[in-house]
Amino acid sequence: MRRIAIYGKGGIGKSTTSSNVTAALSEMGLKVMQIGCDPKSDSTRLLLNGREPQTVLDAIRDGGTPSLEDIVAEGYLGSLCVECGGPSPGTGCAGRGIIAAFEILERLGAVDRYSPDVIIYDVLGDVVCGGFAMPIRNGYAEDVFVVTSGERMSLYAAGNIAAAVGNLTGCGYARFGGLIQNSRDVKDEDSKVREVAEELGSEVVSVIPRSVTVQSCEDRGVTVIQGEPRSEQADVYRALARELLKRSGDAEGGLRRR
Repeated sequence: MRRIAIYGKGGIGKSTTSSNVTAALSEMGLKVMQIGCDPKSDSTRLLLNGREPQTVLDAIRDGGTPSLEDIVAEGYLGSLCVECGGPSPGTGCAGRGIIAAFEILERLGAVDRYSPDVIIYDVLGDVVCGGFAMPIRNGYAEDVFVVTSGERMSLYAAGNIAAAVGNLTGCGYARFGGLIQNSRDVKDEDSKVREVAEELGSEVVSVIPRSVTVQSCEDRGVTVIQGEPRSEQADVYRALARELLKRSGDAEGGLRRR
């Protein structure tokens, strides 16, 4: 089983990237669970045709301990969608909410029950503390990739995330796998992202071009893989999915197709 965390600054496109990767892996016949670790709870929306599932925290608030059926929704091509959720604005700590959600998923035996081939953790990366560091430091994810553009604050956040992973690597936690460039047509964007990757002792694993196809599909509540499967943009996401599998282990070994 592959366990991959995809981090990124808020609004940088990490959820769009994660969902298209999940859709591409599902298209390959793999069972994929995507866990949204952002209080906005919109990580899996594109896999669910725009539908918003009940979050783990909402299920806890509504009735104590939920069942897996309450908090795991089936999305595109059988993908398994989970949203951790968060507190109402101004009423609590989003990081603590992620910790509580992970504890519930573990207590309910979600991984044993569904036996996914790949788990994608989609994590907000503006800060890397508390619950937002859970996928890195608690043995959940094996590899961490960061979505960034050539924009200054996005690259700054990427550096912080890479540093956090580096500080914990010696403890046997997740490895830093590299940067995923989600292009914004910033001047000299390719060279800026590549330079930061080199400074981090890493590399750019994929360059996703800016495309109106992405926005068009998002407006319809679907991934590019589902909405425009024959497009060049869909092929970019398919190539990224294969690359993430390759970098997190042999793309074929140990993974069963459905």
